[in-house]
Amino acid sequence: MNKGLALWVGLRFYLARQSNRFISFISFASTAGIALGVAVLIIVLSAMNGFERELEQRLLGVVPHGELTGVNGGISDWQKIVKEAINIPGIVSAAPLIQIQGLVQKPKGFQGVSVIGIDPKLESTVSSISQFMSAKSWQSLSQSNSNNIVLGKGLAKALDLKVGQSLSLYTPELGAQSQNGQIRQAKSHRFVVSGIFSIGGELDLTTAYIPMAYASHLLGLGSDVTGVRIKVDKVFDAPRLIRELGYNQQQYLYINDWTRTQGNLYSDIQMVRMIMYLVLALVIAVACFNIVSTLVMAVRDKQSEIAILLTMGMKRSSIMGIFVVQGAFNGILGCALGVISGGLIALNLSDIAKSIEALFGIQLLSADVYFIDFLPSKLLMSDVISVTSLAFFMSLIATLYPAYKASKTQPARALAGW
Repeated sequence: MNKGLALWVGLRFYLARQSNRFISFISFASTAGIALGVAVLIIVLSAMNGFERELEQRLLGVVPHGELTGVNGGISDWQKIVKEAINIPGIVSAAPLIQIQGLVQKPKGFQGVSVIGIDPKLESTVSSISQFMSAKSWQSLSQSNSNNIVLGKGLAKALDLKVGQSLSLYTPELGAQSQNGQIRQAKSHRFVVSGIFSIGGELDLTTAYIPMAYASHLLGLGSDVTGVRIKVDKVFDAPRLIRELGYNQQQYLYINDWTRTQGNLYSDIQMVRMIMYLVLALVIAVACFNIVSTLVMAVRDKQSEIAILLTMGMKRSSIMGIFVVQGAFNGILGCALGVISGGLIALNLSDIAKSIEALFGIQLLSADVYFIDFLPSKLLMSDVISVTSLAFFMSLIATLYPAYKASKTQPARALAGW
């Protein structure tokens, strides 16, 4: 008997109406369980991929991949650092900044804010912050002698400010510290809100942008800056590249990279991804165990047919192949249904989440807690292939014991009804 016959008979057994309805129900449950597990696993992995994409494109597009900060005051001759940076393979660009830490007053107290002075032309080479504000807001930062300030959406909401209104920023006056480091006085600076940007998360609540020339004027730095931002081609190379650049400098500098500020967030995403993969893989495994139950009962139900096939000369390996095929079809159908349903949901996950939020009046992700306020999704074919392969492999493993028991059937006993 050839292998084609085992395949044909296995397909007939799978499609034939079972005399025992309970066997049919268990078969349906196993197929549905595999489909559900595959679909949910694809959806979860797509969501985790979406978070990684938004982390890299949105958060790491604004947060510097690497940064050199002056230890004692400003950084002199920052142009030389920028030139050296772009000559290092792997570093895409570099840009200066002036950072000011201060307080702004809100209705119920004060809010700490990090004010960053930038040159829009240079900043656009290392950051995508311009994509999260209007062109008019971005243009306002090019007016070097103006006291314009662009606030994060969360910060503007907390301060109850709109474009065109003014605010006061309180900063420690340079040289106004006692011997124990306590600030004795503060200086007030008046700014006009020229725009609002929206990224999500902590950046919206604690960050504001002003023209770099005006920031330099406030601090009296002249041509110096407080730091140099670095953008690299591959974000995971940032720690090595920023240290290579920093160690070659003659002045004392603090060396920082995104793994120190946002590395925990990336690690959390990877940990959740791994945990969910393992949990849902176990769900698929449980569904595959139903195949064992289905085939064990099917073997008992088909004892006479198995005995007749053996009597007619079919090899026991072919008998085993019949039930492997029968169980494999459960896995194939379950994987197909899971891939189709899971893929469709994953491709439309963001829209589905928005519909749920609108329907029930809830917010699934809060920008005050997370770095985004929507549910992202990115479907990768590699994930679909790995999940489908895992589910199908488990379904094949589940068929081996029942198929082996079927191949050990004794024709005489089976036909005699023993």
